[in-house]
Amino acid sequence: MVHVLSSRVLLRPVDPERSRTFYGEVLGLGVYREFGTGPERGTVYFLGGGFLELSGRAAELVAQPVRLWLQVADVRAAHEELAARGVSVLREPVREPWGLVEMWIADPDGHELVLVEVPADHPIRYRPGI
Repeated sequence: MVHVLSSRVLLRPVDPERSRTFYGEVLGLGVYREFGTGPERGTVYFLGGGFLELSGRAAELVAQPVRLWLQVADVRAAHEELAARGVSVLREPVREPWGLVEMWIADPDGHELVLVEVPADHPIRYRPGI
């Protein structure tokens, strides 16, 4: 059995500075650490209980982009803020049949991010014995 000590999502953006602007300034993710120098330097952002690392550079877009699931407290407020900042909104907030409120956006390379709000009455919030 492999003992995993840490994990993160790793993206190789086509334009690293553009992606750093999107994740750091537009989405407002906090920086966990940075390493290296120059445009291909690495930047690791906090993602709630996980991390997102931007490092290196891709020669071209990948055929099947990564999708990120980001839980937020208020997806409608996030929609207003991100739309005002010019973020590409692929789908506006909607309550799904499974009970979550979801909104889809895209980063500058087309990677899809789903912003999710877990309503107070959703089973994810139920923890037996707590």
